Amino acid sequence: MQIIATVLATAAALASLTTAAPVAAAPRSYNIPADDGFPTPSPEQLRTIADLADGTLSNAPAPKLAPSSLTAFQLIAFNELFEVAFFSSLVHNITNNVPGFQLPSDAKRDELLDILETVLAQEKLHALNAINVLKKNNAFAPSPCQYQFPTTTVYEAIALAEKFTALVLGTLQDASQLFAKNGDFGPVRSVASSIGNEGEQEGFYRILLAKKPSEKPFLTTSVAAFAYSALQGFVVPGSCPYPLTSIDLPIFPVLRVESGGAGAAVEPRDQLLSFSTDLSGIEAAKKFVGATSGQGLWVTYFSGQLLPISVPVVNVKWVGAVVSFQASFPFEENMMQGLSVAALTTAGSFAAAGEVVGATLAAPGLVQVDDRTKAWDAI
Repeated sequence: MQIIATVLATAAALASLTTAAPVAAAPRSYNIPADDGFPTPSPEQLRTIADLADGTLSNAPAPKLAPSSLTAFQLIAFNELFEVAFFSSLVHNITNNVPGFQLPSDAKRDELLDILETVLAQEKLHALNAINVLKKNNAFAPSPCQYQFPTTTVYEAIALAEKFTALVLGTLQDASQLFAKNGDFGPVRSVASSIGNEGEQEGFYRILLAKKPSEKPFLTTSVAAFAYSALQGFVVPGSCPYPLTSIDLPIFPVLRVESGGAGAAVEPRDQLLSFSTDLSGIEAAKKFVGATSGQGLWVTYFSGQLLPISVPVVNVKWVGAVVSFQASFPFEENMMQGLSVAALTTAGSFAAAGEVVGATLAAPGLVQVDDRTKAWDAI
């Protein structure tokens, strides 16, 4: 583990030198391999997946759920299919010593693959669990799309896994809150167990990135619409065999974080962060287009279990419907270690995270504080 962490930390330094470089080519599209029958495995194939996952699907009957709870499971399935594709691609690249994905020895490669192959199998079971719930409720169940990943090194891939897993952990909080609101107690135990599993994975990724495995005492929350919007960046446009509107969630324009390595390594201090987004075709944004005062616009952050934190935008510049601006990052007052989730909003006061969606123009912007530490395996 020490050698893997050292290799990843070294790769981090190299990656920081190339972050601002132009991308040579678009990421290639990736389909989930069907060599084990996923996402429709036979009983024998399912047993093989479970053996790799170190556990089986629940044998409890699927609960009957309210329509909005089913939407949450549609998002869970959509996300898990993405994760299966991502980890399939990562395992393939490491197994085949693709440039950028080599490890210093066969032993270290096998060590990491042993862990990642288990993670991959666990994500397959997460996806199958959500799909089974949807089918038992006669609801639409997503099937795989084609995917694209921007990672070209082992370090970048693990850093991306850490980022999207943190967002998933926040989104599953939103799903649990929704189940409670709907009185749908049936899936709560299952979802809570998968939250624990994802948290175990997240701690491992953070150790490899030379971060403390436990990010903060209460992990940052998020909302379903922000996760669904973020996932669109990994889906090849038009590749899903169904309209994206089949899942009843809005898709917001991406909110790009321009500071701190595209938001991946923001310094732990109070500062102005830079953002940009393209608001073309967004009806609610039309009255703001061209106005440089920024009046009526805020950046709203989710951080830990704090109520949404809203700060006014400043230094606004427009090029057509593309806007760039800055907003303060109030780190010290709010102890914003780890992940913060940002949105461009038309209101600046919210009593709960769920209220933010209705006032959002663009989201999410993922802000991760660079909290690498002098842990036992850091360099």
